[in-house]
Amino acid sequence: MHNQSRKQHRNGIKKPRSQRYESLKGVDPTFLRNMRFAKKHNKKGLKKMQANNAKAISAQALFTRIDIKLNIH
Repeated sequence: MHNQSRKQHRNGIKKPRSQRYESLKGVDPTFLRNMRFAKKHNKKGLKKMQANNAKAISAQALFTRIDIKLNIH
């Protein structure tokens, strides 16, 4: 059983590949249940938030156009 470390290093000792989503197997069931409800209710304000962001971006674009016009003339 000699030389094993050298043989392993010749191929390079690599880190294990990480998964994007780690398995939730064996996790506390009450935590999982709460997480499920949190995900469900997280979607409620999403459309409202996206609409507000779109309004803010359009207003910002309008002000930059006004500033450009004022600076040119």
